[in-house]
Amino acid sequence: MFSTRSIRNRFFIQLIFSSAFLIILFSSALYFFIKASIYEEKYQELLQYAKNISNNKAIMQSDSLYPDNFSSLSVEIIYLKSPETGIEVYEKTLDKQRFLTLIYPFNIDDVSYLKVTKEITLTTLLLDKILHYIFIINIAGFVLVILYAIAISNMLVSPIKTLSSRLSNMNEHLMRPIDVKELPQEFEPLGITINHLIARIQNFVKYQKELFIGTAHELKTPLAVIKLKNQVTLIKLRTPQEYIDALKVTNKTIDEMNIIVSNILNIGRQEGAQLDKPVEVDVIQILKQKADDFRLLAENEGKTLHMHFEPHGYMVMLQVSLLNQIVQNFLQNALKFTAKEKSVILRSSLDDVGLLIEVIDEGCGIDESMDLFAPFKRQGNKSGVGLGLFLAKSAADALGAKIKIENRKDGVEGTRASLQLNSKLSCILPQKK
Repeated sequence: MFSTRSIRNRFFIQLIFSSAFLIILFSSALYFFIKASIYEEKYQELLQYAKNISNNKAIMQSDSLYPDNFSSLSVEIIYLKSPETGIEVYEKTLDKQRFLTLIYPFNIDDVSYLKVTKEITLTTLLLDKILHYIFIINIAGFVLVILYAIAISNMLVSPIKTLSSRLSNMNEHLMRPIDVKELPQEFEPLGITINHLIARIQNFVKYQKELFIGTAHELKTPLAVIKLKNQVTLIKLRTPQEYIDALKVTNKTIDEMNIIVSNILNIGRQEGAQLDKPVEVDVIQILKQKADDFRLLAENEGKTLHMHFEPHGYMVMLQVSLLNQIVQNFLQNALKFTAKEKSVILRSSLDDVGLLIEVIDEGCGIDESMDLFAPFKRQGNKSGVGLGLFLAKSAADALGAKIKIENRKDGVEGTRASLQLNSKLSCILPQKK
């Protein structure tokens, strides 16, 4: 009946047991306190009677605090075989009536004691009524607590139901961000997270559509070229050399198609890499390895690769292949668009967010109005399919990092590509001495 997976059911079960425990505890404490107070009053009354008799005074003083009539009071002298040093009080039931009896020392020499007895039947009936009323009030209070808990739980679950209803009515074509201001303050972080997820899904759907359309377009063009070349070749007989030249052109076009297909396969491999188990690595060491690989390539092309890494070490949990893909794409683009005798900078530094990795070149810059992360977007007249930055952006999203491409703002023409790694689950390694 009550599923342990339901937070509401667990809340109700815990509330019922805790409320019942507290009600029983406080009701018992209240009842026994009232009972003890009343019996203490009756005890003091009997004790006063016994003291007055023992001191040869009237049983009832004119200023007495106990003006009950004496019809229910009985006083007698008893003798005990063995003397009692103290005062004894006990209660008994006789013919459905309750009596409270006090044994008080009267004469120690002849071992005589005063036995003062008073009927307390009305007092016990009063205590029974008090207990009955406490029980009724507690049942009513328990019911009110349950009703209040139901109202509170419905109020707390209502935003979740609203979010669930809105999300269930969404699809890849009708995705709208949630108005966080309409949510209770406690649910604002959840709304912000959902909006961030919706934005990522929208970008994914958008880029997937562009990737599909771009792939079809990119493959259609070389296929049309191959078909046209073959048709021209078949129009008339040609020399063997002309056939060889035509086949070379066809092979070149096929190579271009292979590059496109390889890049599309890389997208699939990257999605598989996103599912790899993150491992703890030193990002600075990875950057140094990449810098060593590309430094030789830069020198071979007549360019210079400068490196500056801070801090000495930076441990983080991530998929290494995704980080390599981003940094490699940054360096490849930087060297591709940087002219000879120019330089490229690879550096890292700490900021308020975490670790900032930058690749700065001296190329021709970019058109910042373009969405360079969309598939098949090319910048400049350099060769390429236009999937590198698309893959880098997907890898950065999988790492929970932010990627950015912009023109340099230091007065030098060129581009600045940056990767911002969050400091969560990361730590700085101490400097070696």
